[in-house]
Amino acid sequence: MTMVRTPPPPPLPVRDRGAEPDWDRAALSPMLTRLAEERATGVLVREHGTLHLAEGRVVHAESPLAPGLGLLLTAHGTLEPATWRQAAERAGDAPGAARLLLGAGRLTAGALELCHLGAVFDAGYFALAPSGTPGHFRYGPVTAPAALRPVPVTALERETLRRRLLLHRVWPDPATDSAPLIRADPATAPQVTPRQRAVLTRVNGDRTAAGIALELGRPAFHTLMDVRRLAAAGLVVPDPAAPDPPAHPPPPPSPPVTDPDIALLKRLRDALEAL
Repeated sequence: MTMVRTPPPPPLPVRDRGAEPDWDRAALSPMLTRLAEERATGVLVREHGTLHLAEGRVVHAESPLAPGLGLLLTAHGTLEPATWRQAAERAGDAPGAARLLLGAGRLTAGALELCHLGAVFDAGYFALAPSGTPGHFRYGPVTAPAALRPVPVTALERETLRRRLLLHRVWPDPATDSAPLIRADPATAPQVTPRQRAVLTRVNGDRTAAGIALELGRPAFHTLMDVRRLAAAGLVVPDPAAPDPPAHPPPPPSPPVTDPDIALLKRLRDALEAL
């Protein structure tokens, strides 16, 4: 009888806390902080995403690593894909399409607000990731539905830092965030939730966490959390041939929320995460 030895799950990475640099909100993007202070209007283009600003506040965000507003609205039945596609073709961009559908009564303000907030925080997380290339800002008018509440830059920075810390607490190795994923086979496979099972079944050696999020029509950050939980359980590992991404130390705890706009956006964010 031949015995097959199954390798143990990967050990929990250990960080050298003494080597961690200090983090603050300005470290995410000094340019964005300056644009917010001068109440600039235009588009900030960074390596992993873009932020659309109106008078220094974020009204739209996009990243190739995160599902866009259209996919979030259509993936789970809020809106028919054909309806969104026609509106996007007419308007030329996602905010314009949302404005058309809202005005025509094809989309409720509440559903749009939740999906818009999710898309901004999701894409903004990647747009504010450490970058090897400088960003640039194009001044000019931007399109945004009047019914949508713009997101203060401080709120986006706070949420980005919060998400980095959450990911670190689940599993501190960021390699699973961007590398193609392969399935592991631990000796004792732990139980997974249906949500995590949907992610695990799409791990095939080619897809990354972002690719799985796009296929499922889910926010990319939620998928990153599921992937890191699966990695912590020893069920997925990054492809060994993939290059290691740079390590991002966690930020310090955020100060209490006092701005009423940020407090409202936090409640909307919590409602979106509970869906």
